Parts: sequence; C-alpha cells; structure tokens
Amino acid sequence: MPLGADPLPRLILVSAPPGFGKTTLLSQWLDQWRTVRRAETRRVAWLSLDAEDSALQRFLALLIGAIQVVEPRAGVDAAALLRAGGATVSPGVLVSLINDLDGVDGTLVLALDDYHLIESREVHEAVTFLLDHLPDHLPVAMATRSDPPLPLARLRSRGQLTEVRAADLRFTAAEARDFLNRVMGLDLAEADVDALEERTEGWIVGLQLAALSLRDIPERGDVAGFIEAFTGSNRFVIDYLADEVLARQPVQVRDFLLGTAVLDRLTGALCDAVTCGTDGARMLEDLERGNLFLVPLDAERSWYRYHHLFADMLRARLRAEAPDEVPILHRRAGEWFAAHGLVEDAVRHALAAADFDRAAHLMEEALPELRRTRQDGLLLGWVRALPESVVRRSPALSILAGWSLMISGDLGSAERRLDDAEEALAAGAADEGLAATWADTDDLRTAPATVAVYRASLAQARGDVAGTVRHARRAADLARPEDHFVRGAAGGFLGLAAWAAGDVGEALSTFSDAVRSLHAAGNLVDELDSTVVLADMWVASGRPGRARRLCEQALRTATRSGQPYLRATADLHVALAELDREADELASAREHLETARILGERTSITENRHRWFVAMSQVRAAGGDFDAALRLLDQAEALYRPGFYPDVRPIAAMKTRVEIAAGDLASAARWAEDRGVGVGDDVDHLREYEHLTLVRLLLAQQGDDQHDARPGAVSPTVVLGLLDRLQAAATDAARDGSVLEIRVLQALAHRADRNLPAALAALGRALGAAPEPDSYVRLYLDEGAPMRALLDRRATATGPVAGAEHGEAVRGRARRLLRRTQPARTTGSAGSPQDPVDPLSRREREVLRLLDSELTGPEIARELYITLNTLRTHTRRIFTKLDARTRAVAVLRARERGLL
Repeated sequence: MPLGADPLPRLILVSAPPGFGKTTLLSQWLDQWRTVRRAETRRVAWLSLDAEDSALQRFLALLIGAIQVVEPRAGVDAAALLRAGGATVSPGVLVSLINDLDGVDGTLVLALDDYHLIESREVHEAVTFLLDHLPDHLPVAMATRSDPPLPLARLRSRGQLTEVRAADLRFTAAEARDFLNRVMGLDLAEADVDALEERTEGWIVGLQLAALSLRDIPERGDVAGFIEAFTGSNRFVIDYLADEVLARQPVQVRDFLLGTAVLDRLTGALCDAVTCGTDGARMLEDLERGNLFLVPLDAERSWYRYHHLFADMLRARLRAEAPDEVPILHRRAGEWFAAHGLVEDAVRHALAAADFDRAAHLMEEALPELRRTRQDGLLLGWVRALPESVVRRSPALSILAGWSLMISGDLGSAERRLDDAEEALAAGAADEGLAATWADTDDLRTAPATVAVYRASLAQARGDVAGTVRHARRAADLARPEDHFVRGAAGGFLGLAAWAAGDVGEALSTFSDAVRSLHAAGNLVDELDSTVVLADMWVASGRPGRARRLCEQALRTATRSGQPYLRATADLHVALAELDREADELASAREHLETARILGERTSITENRHRWFVAMSQVRAAGGDFDAALRLLDQAEALYRPGFYPDVRPIAAMKTRVEIAAGDLASAARWAEDRGVGVGDDVDHLREYEHLTLVRLLLAQQGDDQHDARPGAVSPTVVLGLLDRLQAAATDAARDGSVLEIRVLQALAHRADRNLPAALAALGRALGAAPEPDSYVRLYLDEGAPMRALLDRRATATGPVAGAEHGEAVRGRARRLLRRTQPARTTGSAGSPQDPVDPLSRREREVLRLLDSELTGPEIARELYITLNTLRTHTRRIFTKLDARTRAVAVLRARERGLL
C-alpha cells in the first residue's frame, strides 16, 4: 500500500487467517502513513473489536468513542441519539455522525480491527451505509480473518478497494531471516531459517512462537533438533510451542497468564481481583513489552486482550492443570464486574462458573432496566442459559420464561411457566429464606398482577374473550394506583377484548385509557407501539383518516431528535403503508414499506413482525402479482404469534382472498371446507373476516356474466341473508368499516341475483353513507369487473335511484373510482389535466431532479448549497403543486407530467 496515496481507497481490507500479522501490519502502515506528509492533517481512529461488540448499539457507541479520541467534537449529537434510543438504533445516528465527519480537517481513517468477530447483520448494514456515504477523506481500514458481508465486488469494480491477503502477508525466506535474527535476536544459520520458514509456510505467529522457545536453547545442536521436530498441524504446533513458552516463563508470569485466562478483556484492577494480586497493571505492561501476545484495546493502554489463539491455549492449559480453579476465577471476575455496574459481563462469568443462583439474582436486578430498554435478545439468551429448576424458583424469571415461550408460539409451555411463577410466590410467602434470595424490585412486587396480564394474553391467543376480560380485570384489581404500567397493560387487554367481541366504541375508549396509563408510567415506547393498535381500531370504526393522523403524529414523535421512541418507527411506517394501499397510493405504500425494511425487523416489536409481509402482499396483490402476494403471506404466517392482538384478519383467509382474485377458486373452496365456514353460521366478530371472505368466494362461483354460475353454487339470495345478519351485528357495534365492506358486497350479491336497482342502491349507500367515503379506493377496485360495471352505471345515472340520497357526490365518487381503473397518461400537452396548475420554478425543478435519486435530504441540501430548512420549503411547494404527500408520489406525478 503506497504511503503517499491521495486520496486513499474507500476501503483498505486486510483479510487473512489467524496469526498472519494483520493487526501489526495495519497499525504500522497507518503510523507511517500519518507521518509521511507532515504538512497534511492525517489521523487514525482505531477500534479493536470483541465478540460482544456485534450489537449495533454497542458497536456504534465504541466507534463514536474511537473517533472522539482524535476528533472530540465529532459524533456528540450521534452519541446523544444513541443513548436516547435505548435498545433501538435510529438511522439518524449514522446520518448525524456522517454530517459531523464531513466537516473534519484532513484525512481521518476509521480502522476496525478483528472485524470477523462481528456477526450482526445490523452492524454489517451500518458499515455498508458508512462505506456508501462517508466523504472521500474518511476511508475505512479493516483487519479480519474472513471476508465480511460487505459490497466488496462493487467497491472492487469502482477501484475503491485495496486488498491485502494471506499470500501478501506470508513471510518470505528473507523476511523470516530478518524477523528471527534481527527482531527476535536469534543467530540462526540460513539453512535453519529456511527450514523453519518452510515448515511454517511464512506463518508469522508460528515463527514468533518458535522464536520465543529458541531464545532459551543454548546449544546450536539443540536448535537444529528443535527445528527438525517442528512439524505437524497448526493446532499441534501451537499447543507444543505454547507449552514451551509457558514452561520457560517465571512462575509468577505463568501463574498470572493462567489465572487471567478466563477473561475476555483485561485491566489491572480486574486482574488483581481475579488473581488476588496487587500488581496487575505492571504485569500487563511487562507482558506487552515482552511480546507475549497482548493486544491493547485503547490508546491509554488501560484495557487489553490476549491474542485469540494464545488465549485459547491458556484456557485449555488451565482446564487441564487446574479444573477446580476455573469456576473460582469466573466467580471472582463476575463479582468485580457486578461491583462496577457491568451486569452483562457479571452474568456471563456467573453462568460460566455454574453459579446459577448468583446469575439468577443478577438477572432479576437487571430485568426492569433491560425490559424498559427492550434488550429482548439479551433477556432471552439469559433465561435460556439457566437450568429450569433455577428459573422455576424465581417468580420474575418464571414470568420472563413464559414471555419467551409466548413469542416462540408455545402457549402451553408458557402457561406452565406462569403456574411456576405463582407457585414460587406461594412458596416465598411460606418460606422467608426463599423470598430473601430474590432481588427486591418492582417486577417482584407486581409479579401477581403481571401473571394475570400474561394469562389475559394467553386467553386472547385462544380466542377466549371472556377469559381475557377475567384475567385483565384481576390484573387491574391487583395493581396499585401507582403501578401505571401494569394498569396500562390490563386496560389494554380489556380494550383488546372489547375489540375481539366487536364493540369497537368500547375498545377505543378502554384502549385509549390504557395508553394514557402507559404515558403516566413513562413507558412511551409502548405508548407509541399502541398507536398502531388504535389506528386499526379507528379503521374498523370506518375512519381511516383519523387513523392516518394518529400514525403521522406518532411517527413525528418517534423520529424526533433525542427521543427514545425509535423502535415504533418501523411499525408506524407499515401502518401508514396499509392506509396508503387502501387509498390506492401504491408508490407511497411501497416507500413506507421500504423505510420499514431498512429500519430492520429488530426495530419492530416481535409480535408485529408479520405485518410487513401482510402489507407488502396487499400492495403486490393490488398490482396483480398474486404469486408474490401468496409467498409473502406464507412468510407472514410463519412469523405470526398469537396472544398479542385479536386475530381479526386471519392470514389463511387473506390468502384465500388472493386466490379468489387470481381465479383459483378450487383452493379457496378447500379453505372454506377446512375451516368449516358456511352461510348458516352464527355471526361473530372474530369470524367476520372469514365470513366476508366466504361471500367473495360464493359470488365468484356465480360467474362474471350473471349466466355461468357453477353447478352447486349457493344462491345469491342465501348469500344476501348472511350479509344481512353480518350488517346487523356490525351496525349495532358501530363497526362502520365493516358496514361499508358489507354494503359493497351486498351490491355485488344483488347484481349476481340480477337485481340491478337493489345493487345500485346498496352501492349508493356505500359511496354516500360511510363516515369517510373518500378514504376508500381498493375496497372497490379489488372487486374487479363486476364492481367496475356497477360504478359505471352509478356514475352515469341521471334519474332518481334508490339509495342515491347524496346525489351528485355519489356520482362524483363513482367517476373518480372509475378513473383509478384507467391507465395513467405519461405525457400531457399544455393545459392538460396532467400539467401542474402552478409551474415549478427553476430551483424547484433542480430539487425535483435530486428527489428522484438515492440522496438523503441533507445530501440534496449540500449538493445545491442550500440549508436543510430551505430544502424543506422547496419540497413542500413541489408537493403542493404536484398534489403529493410523499417523495415517491411526487416523483411519480412528475414522471406522469413529463417533468422528469
């Protein structure tokens, strides 16, 4: 790599197996690069990575810290955003960091050492984002044992990648001779060096280990014998030479190495606690000076780690020589970490020591904060690492185990864990000694009410509305007035039970009260998550516009700078995508879904992961891609977990609706048979979606031209009877969304029954009597040719028609819906409807051109040399002139008008 290269490539990749000197090469090259042109500002932000750094939040915190060592002003806002976001990382963190780094002087290299330890897809995506968006004077250098899942091919094709591989790092005979004789101070004959280089194949660590042993061999004849015996596999060679190295160390050094082998990272005080010594810091300094495989982790050399291969050898030796010492050393390490507030490390060492009671107590203490910050992955890993007997003795951990089983879909086992929690509480009441072992936390105090909340969730998963209400009321009775979170959860399930029973008015009232309790508890993350549920309830009440306003307000709160509410963002984008899809704003829906996808599954609460696939399937179906829609619903079905919300739209019935639209009536009929759904069923809200799906199937079996009904097809009159019963139930419960859908299907059923006046009357009521009639588009368009024929008749009706109480407004809506079924014009002449009423200014056209790119808002502002506020002003004007609400829709409208 040339020292004077200017600019450096986007990525410098040093990739080779262990022991090839990747870290040494990279650090030495960067040191020389920094000084080769003293007139220039050249700096390096170095970050040594551990396996624990795979969590995106931790990785970014460490990266920002490394940058601030050399550029203290960079990343201040990004760090604040990161801390505020809890367990969720906002895309704004990276954008803020990049904006800060754009203004640094000179060249700053971000060096990532041991990147192979990163296994998180989220971190890889974040690094890819940095590689794509960092300015040219901020290259990335990386040392790794294996090629990372980054866009290497793209960087290579653009000439933005410099690669150093194992073949480049192997020592030649001359380099081996220089290393062994000059650096390591040996005086080996050329033949001995060549033999050793051949046996190690230029592997640097092998040469170093050999040199450490050869230092203490006084006779040249012994040297030749040692080299001659230096054969075998790498593992054998490492074990053999490590034994030789250890055997030649002073006793105190050897004891220190073995005593600290259980540690993933080392600092003086920690080493003293583990070894019961007093000179840990000095010992670490001596080991570093002696090249005994110690790697500094920070510029101050406060923290170190052993070379991974050397650490593996030390641990194997410790287990072989002093197995009884291993749990003792882990226990001491855990106590030190706990005393210093490093709970994750403390729990890890307690588990490694098999001190499960201590680990359980630490988990109980940490549980409230980890739940508040939504560190679900860590909690799941912990509870699975404990023996079942230990979990069952702890009420808090039994509840945690029940929750973990619920999100895996194992409801039976989840209920048994809740039984365990109640039995543990009873045992603790009778045995003060047992109760004294539990951490005294709010989670313990509210455990009886929390158990009742989870039992309400299990009842809901089984469709037991009465059981849901009973357990939720018990939770509310057990909670104290100040237990806002439990009271909010209990109220939430009462609201969900009302929704499951079909009483949307009661559901909205009760669930809104529950959300206010969550707000009082300070649990605003759950408050924002609950917005999605409230939006669904408003849609059920026939008011999607109200649902949209609610989601948009929540989205503004969730993405506000410095607020810890970011994990709800993905779910809110999915909810808005569903609303856009119904409004036939498919481009906007796709944009919301793409945003949600980029945010990633882990920003969405676990119980909502399936909704992205449901929403995307609806968008695909609206575009006529029924095969893709069915595949997406298969994925949604695999991700769906019962128990969190009423299953008012069963995924199997959604698939059936897609099959009907695709003309696969045989598959749809098999669904109806398997589910046992029929026209004579009693009506029930939890089966309403299935019954309306059945109606669509029965009408499809009548045929499109009113004359080719299939043999055995159910009479439209019978179908209308079912629809009348469904309408009565929906009207009584104020489910105006259901009433509207039923009226649409009544219109189609009357048409199938060859009663055109009744069909037009029902369609008129649908178009005119709904609370927000203009919010519905796909409800009509998805019904295909039969509905288009009715809309055409309704749009052109001139005389009085039953059900046309709203006259011209109904005809206008019918005409607008019909226009939606016609292909959009791609060009327009002057004065045509496609032309904007108010022409775009030159600057607005420049902004529009960049909106049709992958640039972010701040990047567009920089490109045009304007402030972000000015850009927003131009964007608002463009949206107004093009009648668009989103960037994607504005670009689409501009293309239709020939502006792009």
